[in-house]
Amino acid sequence: MPLWKRLCNAYRECSFTDNRQNIMGKIITVAGATGNIGTRLVRALAGQGATVRTLVRESTKAEARTGLERLGAQIVPVDMNNAAVLVASLEGSEGVVSTLSGLRDVIVDMQSKLLDAAVAAKVPRFIASDFACDFTRLDDGENRNFDLRREFNQRLDKAPIAGTSIFNGGFADMLLSGHGPFFDIANRRVQYWESPDQAMDFTTMDNVAHYTALAALDPSAPRALRIAGDVVSARDMAAFATEISGVEFSLFRLGTADELARRIRDARAADPESENEVFPVFQQMQYMHNMFSGRAKMLHLDNVRYASMRWTTLRDLLAESDGLKGLSGR
Repeated sequence: MPLWKRLCNAYRECSFTDNRQNIMGKIITVAGATGNIGTRLVRALAGQGATVRTLVRESTKAEARTGLERLGAQIVPVDMNNAAVLVASLEGSEGVVSTLSGLRDVIVDMQSKLLDAAVAAKVPRFIASDFACDFTRLDDGENRNFDLRREFNQRLDKAPIAGTSIFNGGFADMLLSGHGPFFDIANRRVQYWESPDQAMDFTTMDNVAHYTALAALDPSAPRALRIAGDVVSARDMAAFATEISGVEFSLFRLGTADELARRIRDARAADPESENEVFPVFQQMQYMHNMFSGRAKMLHLDNVRYASMRWTTLRDLLAESDGLKGLSGR
């Protein structure tokens, strides 16, 4: 059994009570702070009273830097290829959180440089940019982006630093964004593969950021933390959409999980250049296969570890959707 699974099992019953007095002044360094999760994380850390140090490229635009400064962050321009500068930028940090996004050059290579610098700077904890389904349950080849994260985590396991991975299922915010087959609002239906009753884990980006901030400030955070703001099926989604919109949403089966797997293979073979994209069509389909097949379903959740967490359910999120509200009047 991999180290992260053994440690996760050992900490499964552990609980942690937030203590703001012990947080004030702690420095947490964030890499990738201008991204979607990164910006939310900076806000959450500052809200907890931490000192937030953000690593940005020299080329980062002034407006992005200003936005982070308004959240209370310290801006530290760095060249990730300059080891000495990178180490100096991390000194004094209680933890480093990576929210970097990309392919091998980022997830494996750049994160490895950040990890090496954190070790050299004697930082106690490193939180990897894993924020996804529970890819510890998947085999190599089932999801390209997860393979890269698993490869980096093998390096993290060997490093003399406490590591933490946070698994949150899918981002609930993406359900109505056009990514994935879930909501077809134009045709008043929820689409699915295999079974409409397969339970799936979803968490909003704000919930992920808040939980990550608490984990970064938690000296006893375990190797893996698994969370879900809600656990729902396609059938649940259709019921929520019907209730909120006042219009009947039906279920529409796109095919079996095996048929989806064949489509993934065909899509990769038809467009080899898409391997150079972060979210090509085949990658999006791999996420769907992981979720609808149940392969990446989390077997337990660590939602109760932090008492201050207030979880946003999928129904609550959908109730605020302009795409669903008022459908009956169209």
